[in-house]
Amino acid sequence: MSFDPATLNYDAAGLIPVIAQDDGSGEVLMLAWMNAQAVARTLATGRVTYWSRSRQAFWVKGETSGHVQKLVELRIDCDRDCLLARVRQTGPACHTGRQSCFYTALRDGAEIEILKPL
Repeated sequence: MSFDPATLNYDAAGLIPVIAQDDGSGEVLMLAWMNAQAVARTLATGRVTYWSRSRQAFWVKGETSGHVQKLVELRIDCDRDCLLARVRQTGPACHTGRQSCFYTALRDGAEIEILKPL
């Protein structure tokens, strides 16, 4: 059975959230967005391609930074409205130079930086 990206449940802007997870460690790296064409490009190339809401353009992770995400597996959640991209990450995933975009924890009512830039 062939997969059709149009079968996913996109929001009103035609986007679906994508959680990027390191395939080796299981660490959650980032959250970004894809449209149907970005899903198709990701599956066709094996390079994770997102849709930049601010630039209104495709964004191939690592295209300018070299911090590439190679797709291992793309998973669909039960409601078909969120994706999980299991990836092999080269370098930091976050534009701040950290391994993960989730580098701030809320502990005892305070924000604590738990990851430093690589």
